[in-house]
Amino acid sequence: MTLAPPGEAAARPGQAAAPDVLAFLRGRPLVVLTGAGLSTDSGIPDYRGPNAPARMPMTYGEFVSGPDAQRRYWARSHVGWSRLGTARPNAGHHALARLEATGGVDLLVTQNVDGLHEAAGSRVLALHGRISDVVCLSCRAISSRAALQRTLERLNPGYAATHAAALVRPDGDVEIDETDGFVVPGCDCGGALKPDVVFFGENVPPVRVQRSYDAVEALAGRDGVLLVVGSSLTVMSGLRFVKRAARLGIPVVIVNRGPTRGDEHATYTLDDGCSEFLTALAG
Repeated sequence: MTLAPPGEAAARPGQAAAPDVLAFLRGRPLVVLTGAGLSTDSGIPDYRGPNAPARMPMTYGEFVSGPDAQRRYWARSHVGWSRLGTARPNAGHHALARLEATGGVDLLVTQNVDGLHEAAGSRVLALHGRISDVVCLSCRAISSRAALQRTLERLNPGYAATHAAALVRPDGDVEIDETDGFVVPGCDCGGALKPDVVFFGENVPPVRVQRSYDAVEALAGRDGVLLVVGSSLTVMSGLRFVKRAARLGIPVVIVNRGPTRGDEHATYTLDDGCSEFLTALAG
């Protein structure tokens, strides 16, 4: 183990300078995996970035435990949606859309549920779904989160304004302790409504995983690179693709503020802002 001098951070495996990483990537086919760090410049906080406070999102098991947990989730989400719904793509999202338009990106995979890649014009595989959709846990019908928001506003007049100062969290909800009086509608079939996103403790749909694996594996023999931007890779939903690429000898480049769980598998790591790096890469 290499120890850093007192007061200095230890170098990450493969740590490189931005010009070297940019030169390495240019002209190569890319599969890009993005995480919450890409959306911080749009005003959406992340869970594990530098100085991020400790936050524990609601798990799938907790959500399906009954009406009390669902009421708590939707009350918090109702307040948070008014802010998440106004977020706009930042320079990093737009840079990736330009790269994709010029044929430089084989597949853009995101762990984010905020829909900002789509708003910037990208075609994206959303591993964890989209917060803009709602699913019934009984009949599996998909409906609009915006429509549900209007219903929540009608059933809970003034609730969002009362809690306007609550701290926003990365998955679009806020920190509110008292939610007992909040009214939550059900589906027309009587089932419970859930955001159509993958909660902690819930599995990513296999078809999304396989499509991502296929894209990574297709980089082999083409001088392609797996580029990870703004993800700590703490959860396996993203780390598995880094591990697959490394096993196949496909270069991995990780751009993130702070170390990640995938650094040991990376060809290069770069401690840099997502928007700045992607803007430079798109040219």
